[in-house]
Amino acid sequence: MSRPPTPPTPPGGPKRPAGPGRSKPSRTTGAAEAAPEGELTDHRILTSLLGAWALAACSPEETAAVEAHLTDCAPCADEALRLRDAVGLLHSEDSLDLDPMLRSRVLEGCLDRRPARIPMPTWAAPYDAETARLDALLRDMAEEEWRAPVQLRWFDGERQSTRETTVAGVLGHLLAVDGLVATGIGLPDPLPADALPADAGNSEPGAGPQTRTEIYWALNGARHHTPAAREPWREQSHAMIRDVSFLAADDGSASGEHTAHGRLVSYGDFALPLRDAFLDRAFECWMHAEDIAEAVDYPYAPPGPAHLNLLVDLAARQLPDAIAARRRTGLAPPPRGLATAGSPGRTLHLEIEGSGGGDWYIPLDSPGARASPESKVAHIALDGLEFCQLAAGHVPPLEAAAGQDGDRQAIQDVLYATASLSRL
Repeated sequence: MSRPPTPPTPPGGPKRPAGPGRSKPSRTTGAAEAAPEGELTDHRILTSLLGAWALAACSPEETAAVEAHLTDCAPCADEALRLRDAVGLLHSEDSLDLDPMLRSRVLEGCLDRRPARIPMPTWAAPYDAETARLDALLRDMAEEEWRAPVQLRWFDGERQSTRETTVAGVLGHLLAVDGLVATGIGLPDPLPADALPADAGNSEPGAGPQTRTEIYWALNGARHHTPAAREPWREQSHAMIRDVSFLAADDGSASGEHTAHGRLVSYGDFALPLRDAFLDRAFECWMHAEDIAEAVDYPYAPPGPAHLNLLVDLAARQLPDAIAARRRTGLAPPPRGLATAGSPGRTLHLEIEGSGGGDWYIPLDSPGARASPESKVAHIALDGLEFCQLAAGHVPPLEAAAGQDGDRQAIQDVLYATASLSRL
């Protein structure tokens, strides 16, 4: 992974050529011998030390002599100021990584001048941005970093689970699961047809995300350790953005399941509207990019506020069904009351703070019940990034840093349901 260049500092401080006014290694021991004190008052010697002084590489005696000289010599003081400014550029405290929303702002600026003939749907923009950001991280990696171990984490409904793979293996996982959305819009499946279970098509549980990942890893073991994993994933993500843009543009001349609005993407044992499937893939791309960045010790920023809000909204909208699913499997107690579709029911107020935040009202007794502030029985306040980490299964439900008030069982049900949205 390439990093912003910083001057190397060998043990014992930077080495400079020996000369007048500088410490010189002893011929017998290699230890530094102090320069004669009188030499540190010579203008030429002090001028030659300005570069080292700007880099904070002078000895204490040299630093004191240079700074005393700068109070009396205006030309040297001006030169020292210029050198310090230059060093500040080399050692910028600001991140050199691009703003997550820079790509979107550049595109918006271009489209303000000339609208796109085939515009990209707003709900596909987070996937476009997150795949581009991950690709930029991957392009900056050294070859050996592709074999770095990466811990994938999720919540299986009762406890946290982990699986170790490599950076390249994460790309294979994203390729295989993104393939569900790709085939949903008519692109080729990255998995060969004869590799899928004989009794499981895309509409069956056997072809879900975890099974597809395991199949791909088994088929392409060697690729999970090399940069060769990047190209098929990036080609597929580009094709998905291109084709869904054409599909959405045709909505006016099509109907039903043939439109982007009406199309469903099967994940095996559940399905998502195409819009939500693209948001789901953006969310997973972001989370796995953070997994990769952590594995190679590189900083990685969250999505911009507008995109983060869409991802938080996706998770919040899935919570009523997640609560109901946990009750059906015995992982949560039955509802306190019954609420028919459209009728008011007990409600939890989910307040997401910070970037991309907002307020969501979650029906507790039935996915079809009408949630409202007037029916609120509990309140959870969570930071937006903490909520996303919880939804990714990276934070245990009861350890989430959440402000809580009201019905304790309702609060626990929602925290556990949020973590249960995660999967391999």
